[in-house]
Amino acid sequence: MLSYLKPLAFLICLIPFGQMLYRAYTNDLGANPIDTITRFTGSWSLFILLASLAVTPLRRITGWNELIRYRRMLGLFAFFYAALHFSIYMVLDLYFDFGAITKDILKRPYITVGFSALVLMIPLAVTSTSGMIRRLGKRWQQLHYLVYGIAILGVIHFYWLVKSDISRPAQYGLVLAVLLGFRLYHKWAAALAPHRRAAATLSASRKDQAA
Repeated sequence: MLSYLKPLAFLICLIPFGQMLYRAYTNDLGANPIDTITRFTGSWSLFILLASLAVTPLRRITGWNELIRYRRMLGLFAFFYAALHFSIYMVLDLYFDFGAITKDILKRPYITVGFSALVLMIPLAVTSTSGMIRRLGKRWQQLHYLVYGIAILGVIHFYWLVKSDISRPAQYGLVLAVLLGFRLYHKWAAALAPHRRAAATLSASRKDQAA
């Protein structure tokens, strides 16, 4: 695969961050800049997270195994934008008022699930290095199954956040349902494969005997 594709993908993932900085520099963040950048970073975090979950289905459908090299990078960028999302809320919205932050986390359901998703992303980001993958072995894969729960929490967070127009969180939810459905179907098909092969072998054997 061409060597420049991964650096190009890295730069593409930075475009939303650059766009946010440019809009802040040009005073183009609307009447409520803090709300704008909070929603902007949260939306991009969820979008990139779903993109990382799409890597495996696309690899299996297209046979382009090189795609797996992009999954870790996408996951880290999803964490980067999620951390920005929460930092903006904590610093610019509540000015490090940890009492108010704690109260929000405990009493506002959409913040509870969003914060839970961020906390679950931390061990995935910390263990994303090659050294940690080797050290954890099979446990690394088991740990990274958390990404499915994180994505579900992210969609719920977005859905509970919006006041009226739920079209965008519904779209994200539909994409997530398709991605999870693909994985469930693949596991189901893999589990049935030995039984199908055994049935086919038995059928062929009976035909030979009948002949």
